[in-house]
Amino acid sequence: MAPRLQLEKAAWRWAETVRPEEVSQEHIETAYRIWLEPCIRGVCRRNCKGNPNCLVGIGEHIWLGEIDENSFHNIDDPNCERRKKNSFVGLTNLGATCYVNTFLQVWFLNLELRQALYLCPSTCKDYMMEDGIQEEKDYEPQTICEHLQYLFALLQNSNRRYIDPSGFVKALGLDTGQQQDAQEFSKLFMSLLEDTLSKQKNPDVRNIVQQQFCGEYAYVTVCNQCGRESKLLSKFYELELNIQGHKQLTDCISEFLKEEKLEGDNRYFCENCQSKQNATRKIRLLSLPCTLNLQLMRFVFDRQTGHKKKLNTYIGFSEILDMEPYVEHKGGSYVYELSAVLIHRGVSAYSGHYIAHVKDPQSGEWYKFNDEDIEKMEGKKLQLGIEEDLEPSKSQTRKPKCGKGTHCSRNAYMLVYRLQTQEKPTTAIQVPAFLQELVDRDNSKFEEWCIEMAEMRKQSVDKGKAKHEEVKELYQRLPAGAEPYEFVSLEWLQKWLDESTPTKPIDNHACLCSHDKLHPDKISIMKRISEYAADIFYSRYGGGPRLTVKALCKECVVERCRVLRLKSQLNEDYKTVNNLLKATVKGDGFWVGKSSLRSWRQLALEQLDEQDGDVDQSNGKMNGNTLNKDESKEERKEEEEELNFNEDILCPHGELCISENERRLVSKEAWSKLQQYFPKAPEFPSYRECCSQCKILEREGEENEALHKMIANEQKTSLPNLFQDKNRPCLSNWPEETDVLYIVSQFFVEEWRKFVRKPTRCSPVSSVGNSALLCPHGGLMFTFASMTKEDSKLIALIWPSEWQMIQKLFVVDHVIKITRTEVGDANPSETQYISEPKLCPECREGLLCQQQRDLREYTQATIYVHKVVDNKKVMKDSAPELNVSSSETEEDKEEAKPDGEKDPDFNQSNGGTKRQKISHQNYIAYQKQVIRRSMRHRKVRGEKALLVSANQTLKELKIQIMHAFSVAPFDQNLSIDGKILSDDCATLGTLGVIPESVILLKADEPIADYAAMDDVMQVCMPEEGFKGTGLLGH
Repeated sequence: MAPRLQLEKAAWRWAETVRPEEVSQEHIETAYRIWLEPCIRGVCRRNCKGNPNCLVGIGEHIWLGEIDENSFHNIDDPNCERRKKNSFVGLTNLGATCYVNTFLQVWFLNLELRQALYLCPSTCKDYMMEDGIQEEKDYEPQTICEHLQYLFALLQNSNRRYIDPSGFVKALGLDTGQQQDAQEFSKLFMSLLEDTLSKQKNPDVRNIVQQQFCGEYAYVTVCNQCGRESKLLSKFYELELNIQGHKQLTDCISEFLKEEKLEGDNRYFCENCQSKQNATRKIRLLSLPCTLNLQLMRFVFDRQTGHKKKLNTYIGFSEILDMEPYVEHKGGSYVYELSAVLIHRGVSAYSGHYIAHVKDPQSGEWYKFNDEDIEKMEGKKLQLGIEEDLEPSKSQTRKPKCGKGTHCSRNAYMLVYRLQTQEKPTTAIQVPAFLQELVDRDNSKFEEWCIEMAEMRKQSVDKGKAKHEEVKELYQRLPAGAEPYEFVSLEWLQKWLDESTPTKPIDNHACLCSHDKLHPDKISIMKRISEYAADIFYSRYGGGPRLTVKALCKECVVERCRVLRLKSQLNEDYKTVNNLLKATVKGDGFWVGKSSLRSWRQLALEQLDEQDGDVDQSNGKMNGNTLNKDESKEERKEEEEELNFNEDILCPHGELCISENERRLVSKEAWSKLQQYFPKAPEFPSYRECCSQCKILEREGEENEALHKMIANEQKTSLPNLFQDKNRPCLSNWPEETDVLYIVSQFFVEEWRKFVRKPTRCSPVSSVGNSALLCPHGGLMFTFASMTKEDSKLIALIWPSEWQMIQKLFVVDHVIKITRTEVGDANPSETQYISEPKLCPECREGLLCQQQRDLREYTQATIYVHKVVDNKKVMKDSAPELNVSSSETEEDKEEAKPDGEKDPDFNQSNGGTKRQKISHQNYIAYQKQVIRRSMRHRKVRGEKALLVSANQTLKELKIQIMHAFSVAPFDQNLSIDGKILSDDCATLGTLGVIPESVILLKADEPIADYAAMDDVMQVCMPEEGFKGTGLLGH
């Protein structure tokens, strides 16, 4: 089939020779492509969207022919969730709880621990009745022991492939989204379990943790002078072995037990010698437990980075470990065999995944426990090789060769050894009856779920088979030849043939034109089907409106024909109009805007394209959703306003504009041609008068401009020095020729100068507006000291002679002046400066507080970070704001007096009366709008701007700086105005970081190993470990 654009052209080719009024039914059917040849399956490879008769490639291929019934459902086989024979039960990972799951599996396969926990009394009996467990009440374990009991019972006899440990995790108060230190979890939980079981009466239960995991060693210190030996006995539940610098487990144990010399400042105080003496100290193993837990210290604290890191070094260990050489009392049985290896996948201490390889004590077979998935190792052998290849190390250390019965791992963080015995456990551990009944109840729920899922699968298959028959029957009857036909959207047909989504009612609203018929431009997304098939579709699925042969829209086809013909003759008409414009207009003509004449061809083309392709706005409903018609109308109106022809000579009153420079007279012939394209354009014959209202306004405007020029010239002549900013008085250097100076707002002066410079463009200034400088009480808002420094940009000083002229030229709302007086008989006498009106201390203090508050409560403000290189000071000429040296002048160093404190040189009393407090927010708002002080910071080299908020922490700022300067947070030394910023948890507002601040950054030397950079984003928040969990008694 021909491409879509070719089909589009062929459907409308007749419009070149047929006028709009001559359009017939044959032309309409051609435009809607009714009689295009249908495509044949096998010849047409994909659906032809330009052909409504092409019903190939719409999704029918999956239904034609025989179909496997398994393809009719998307529900997994429930038997996949069933526990396999002679296999263990997995545990669901609740987010980041894989470290918990590994230890639960290791403890479950400790048969002695499991048996002891089963012997613990339980509150489960409260849920039991004579005929079993209460159906309406779910069992909720009350203690950690009960949670473990229930979990172990499910792990032993559940029919599920994996179970959910969320009750146990919730009881401990663990955060399921945060991965914790697995070794710390093991220690804390064993301590909690021991404490819980210590209250049991049965000694086999009470002492199980000590019997299985507890050993004893002694810290032995020997005085070199007298030979006195001091022992400190201590119990242990695991041995923490340093692996740094070692390759074999035995080397790690030897280092743990090696002798340490106490010399120099570290000498030992000997009670026998009664003085500090050189001594030796070492650890002696006195007794070993049945289960020996060896913690390999892979996660260590890095002093350079301030965070934990993982040591990804290989450690070799054997399956048989003889501990006799390391024990003080020889003669016992100290041969251990490996029973579990706990693995951490990943190179970082703050991420990765935990799994466990555990040996079944009954069968001697090894299993890999990976949350829900459990894999049996082949040949009863431990296989770690694949685990070591999953996560490549940054150092790419070569794996050492391992002999028979030995293994090497760079990911093992804990090894569990069991004391070797001749007899193997033969009798299976029995689950207590009350726990077994709970397990049976859970198994019953699981079986019910399996039956329900199987029934749903069956229903899905039955529905699929019925759909298969429907498609096979209807697809053959879809094509419409010469018989009655209807149109249905291609999208709906595709969804009808899509097995993954339920079929919805037919919705043809998106294809309608403004006449509620089928839009010709929507034919590419419609398909013509037989009336027989359409009847079945609407009877089964409903919807509408139905688009029969009566839905072919003659109005749209006629309009499209007119637009196409105009587009084709536009080029000829453009030449004709240009030639007509060159000729002199004789007799009457029509006014046309020059701008419209320059762009009329483009305007006409855009208008025709809009009419030709205006599909979406013809109807507001699409796929059942109603568009906002008001919005679409407004958008269309705006576009029309931009494109409307000849509106550039309309005045605001809708009449002909008075400016003849913007319009041109064209002949009647030219106007007639233009009107074909713009029938709604405003028409102005040459005899039409201009707008009378505009003429009146023009005369008034000319008179006003003349008046403004006269006023500006008079004011400029009266106040020449103020206008030119010459010979201005200064408070810090008071002029000798006067004792009085007047004050006006600098904003008033600037606005007045704008008017004098451009009187025709700016409005004249009528009032001085000194109220902006006063508080609501009528008091002055500035001290004499502030007006000489930071507030000097807000005021303008006026000579007395100028003030007299200002009073004549402007309305003065408030007089503000400063008087210099001599006080006392001393020579020279003391000078005081008195303001009138007086200072309002309350409002002044409130203004300062508000300014400070604004600086502390900001959002999305800009600050600057300047990186100091090689500890060099920043030079004044490049960045004076950054200079932190002590080279300021004495005048700069002088401390400013607190606002509100009485200045001996500026007497401002309150008059002894206490006024009512009135909010000065209006004044502050006015200041923000009118009086603006330039605080723009000039960036210098080596400086970057950052967007920050006052409630942002210093830690978060360091992360931003890391991205901007590639300096890790732990290498950043930040300071502002000589003050070191060190509290990572403090907010920028409390640290005194205000908008436009400049922070100095000094970077430490980069550390050798930047693997810790991977962990920076992981440790933005302070690490709290198991704080607040049940492991610490909370």
